[in-house]
Amino acid sequence: MLKKLFSKKDIKNAVKRLALSIKKDFKGEKIVFVCLLRGSFMFTSDLIRYINNPSKIDFIRASSYGYNMKSKGKITITKDLEENIEGENVVIVEDIIDSGLTLTYIRDMLLKRNPKSLKICALVDKRAKREVEIEGDYVGFTIDDGFIVGYGIDYAEQYRNLPEIYVVERE
Repeated sequence: MLKKLFSKKDIKNAVKRLALSIKKDFKGEKIVFVCLLRGSFMFTSDLIRYINNPSKIDFIRASSYGYNMKSKGKITITKDLEENIEGENVVIVEDIIDSGLTLTYIRDMLLKRNPKSLKICALVDKRAKREVEIEGDYVGFTIDDGFIVGYGIDYAEQYRNLPEIYVVERE
């Protein structure tokens, strides 16, 4: 059973707020947006429409869930960046910070590539399951707990197409 958590309007307002913060921080400088696939594709697409800085977009695909509701804790990179980010302003765009394991792994991997700056933009920060210390520089929503789907976020590759964000409630 799905229970609506964030409406289309809530999401649009959060995305606009995040974009404004990013534009303000980078003051017209070029940005490389790194979209974490697959969950962040809708968020990234909407976010960059509000940012008029010169920019590039690249993609990383990492997994720690498989078809489970709980992270397996083992990070697998199945698609790496194609762009060289050395000396670039980089913003990692993540759908949800959960355990923090995947995001920490990717952040550390990208820092070794010597970007000029590296920031994290997350649509949702879920605090209850955090296993490592990591914070988003730009966060749309903060929730305590709950397995969420919609707006690109999936459960076993389902529900990504929903235009709003829902909590999956067990029956």
